Amino acid sequence: MKPDVSLYPAIEQLLLAADIDDKPAAVQALYARWQSLPRDAAAPLYPVPAPGRPLRPTLVAPAEVSRRGVGTREGHAALIHAIAHIEFNAINLALDAAWRFRDMPHAYVDDWLRIAAEEAGHFQLLRQRLQVLGYDYGDFPAHNSLWEMAQKTDHDVLVRMALVPRVMEARGLDATPPIQHKLRSMGDVDTVAVLDIVLRDEIGHVRVGNYWFTMLCDARGLDPLDTFRQLLRDYHVGELRGAYNLEARLDAGFSAFELTMLQDFAVCREAREKQADASTV
Repeated sequence: MKPDVSLYPAIEQLLLAADIDDKPAAVQALYARWQSLPRDAAAPLYPVPAPGRPLRPTLVAPAEVSRRGVGTREGHAALIHAIAHIEFNAINLALDAAWRFRDMPHAYVDDWLRIAAEEAGHFQLLRQRLQVLGYDYGDFPAHNSLWEMAQKTDHDVLVRMALVPRVMEARGLDATPPIQHKLRSMGDVDTVAVLDIVLRDEIGHVRVGNYWFTMLCDARGLDPLDTFRQLLRDYHVGELRGAYNLEARLDAGFSAFELTMLQDFAVCREAREKQADASTV
């Protein structure tokens, strides 16, 4: 990175960086020094159809990501690879959140660059676990759903906060304990320990999304609950399914009332899907 670069070109440079050996450490270095960089909001801004990422993994539709039994070494590695892929995408999502929405306050930029640095650390830890098993990031196909949601929400920071941290990242709070249980049953206590770090940090990331979503709703005179409910409908969000990690979600800033709403939303969605399946038989 050039020493005289201003903040937004520096973030853009890392958002588009594809080298998985260099990118995580560079993101962490940017967080350590970003407050010394001039914040030039007039720097070019544009849609990003694809952020920086390596040629592999091959990206496929979510339904085409093969599911392997974790009882084999390959299946074990594929499970860790799937989580590493989420964390690599999360680096880009956090960088984009800091880069794209330039009328947000100083604290918002600090939050999202810190999150990018933490996601980079998660990716490094999970990649190390893959390498212990004789694999590396890129060895298994993966999907692009996370970045597709970034594209859908790149027009409005309120929508981004509602649907990325509060939906897609929050789903990780629910998914992590069952994955840890599976890994623990296999004797992989080292990856379980990595996921302890991931879960702890992700609670904080979702809490950041909750905070800024609520702040933005207040600033616009919107009811947060009604707004969130409408966005779930408008964007046909498919990530709301039980079971929820209620303790982690409460710690991340969801209210008990919101969690009841989400559970009801998931039950209604699953009922509609069963009805649709039955009608095709």
